[in-house]
Amino acid sequence: MIKPVFRKIDCYSLPVDDLDKGIAFYASLGHALLWRDGNHSAGLSLPDSDDELVLHTDGRPFETCILVDNVDDAIKSITEQGGTLVFGPIQIRIGKYALLHDPWGNPLPILDFSNGKLATDEAGNVIGNQTTSDTQ
Repeated sequence: MIKPVFRKIDCYSLPVDDLDKGIAFYASLGHALLWRDGNHSAGLSLPDSDDELVLHTDGRPFETCILVDNVDDAIKSITEQGGTLVFGPIQIRIGKYALLHDPWGNPLPILDFSNGKLATDEAGNVIGNQTTSDTQ
């Protein structure tokens, strides 16, 4: 049996003009702040899962990101089966990101945690990345 490329949905990523207002809006709907990276991005809870609502102000479009074990390996697997690399891979705070399309043009935004999940202080501000031993 072939090991699946996609592990899970990681986040529902939404552009906002003002991070504070975005956080306030989603908090008023019951979504707790998990982490905040300055005025650039913030992650909010989805209580029945470890997926996140991610708000960002950097001009990226709306997307649903899919977690993979390794972005480079996933790009190879997807393109060998007829998918197309559209953008990346690039380094992001938690690891790598790339955007691919399947053979029908559907977007496949993928990311990995090769740098480790985000580490935060008591207020939820990002202070770095967790090491592998921290996440086990």
